[in-house]
Amino acid sequence: MKKFFASAAIAATLMTGTAHAETIGVAMSLFDDNWLTGLRTSMEDYGKSLDGVKIVTEDGQGDIAKQQSQVDNFIASGVDAIVIMLVDADSGAAISKTAAAAGVPLIFVNNAPSNVDSLPDKQAFVGSNEEQAGTLETQTICKMLGGKGKAVIMQGQLGTTGQRGRTKATHDVLASPECKGIEVVEEQTANWMRTPALDLMSNWLSAGLEFDAVIANNDEMALGAIQSLKAAGRSMDSVAIGGVDATADALQALEAGDLDVTVFQNAAGQGKGAIDAALKIVKGEAIEKKNYIPFELVTKENLAQYKK
Repeated sequence: MKKFFASAAIAATLMTGTAHAETIGVAMSLFDDNWLTGLRTSMEDYGKSLDGVKIVTEDGQGDIAKQQSQVDNFIASGVDAIVIMLVDADSGAAISKTAAAAGVPLIFVNNAPSNVDSLPDKQAFVGSNEEQAGTLETQTICKMLGGKGKAVIMQGQLGTTGQRGRTKATHDVLASPECKGIEVVEEQTANWMRTPALDLMSNWLSAGLEFDAVIANNDEMALGAIQSLKAAGRSMDSVAIGGVDATADALQALEAGDLDVTVFQNAAGQGKGAIDAALKIVKGEAIEKKNYIPFELVTKENLAQYKK
């Protein structure tokens, strides 16, 4: 019954559009996330700026089955294309198959599906090279430590391309000759979120864990770690802390000297790129299967240009 009402709601939304509007269904993994909110609003705002384009957005709430159902509903409601930010990379192959069977163009944004190297016709990926983010972040932390010390790693939600790519890159950098003197003493997931990261850090501190650096897969977890460390009376000068995304809160922490490095992930660039890719496929135009928006290193030295 819930699925019926969801389909009816989407259908009603579609019918309010103009007769020749190109409707794009956007299936987000989660609404309740700072960076993903930026990604979602960038797509919604860009859609509003285009004549004859309507964006319909759904919240997957971190539930794979719910997101699959939303994709089914989009297809049943007759959208012209779907843009999806996957809850889990491994669920992408099944969703890819569903969209291909229905002949509906599908764009994966930010979180690449497990079948990204074999996407069928009318499908593509728009995002960033996650290993680049982990490399930029960890190289900076390594330089701050002089290639020696102990580090903890906070991973994003397991199974996402961000968690996999950034964590792999961190380990690769720490295995390099310049950084192999840094030992990873603990590594766990905090699911991209600030409060779980705060709790995880509090547990590590309570257990007496000693470390010189926190390498977090994203800014929210880095900020949670900072909050816990400050509550425990740890000086921010005694630990190097890195994140990824360059969110507004992270830039403030960087300016205050609490955060040492972040990596700008262009939410607006990915959002616009995903909508443009979807519209090109709808119009029968050719596009690249993989479309990458570069990450950019952000430190206190170049902070001013990102605060704008």
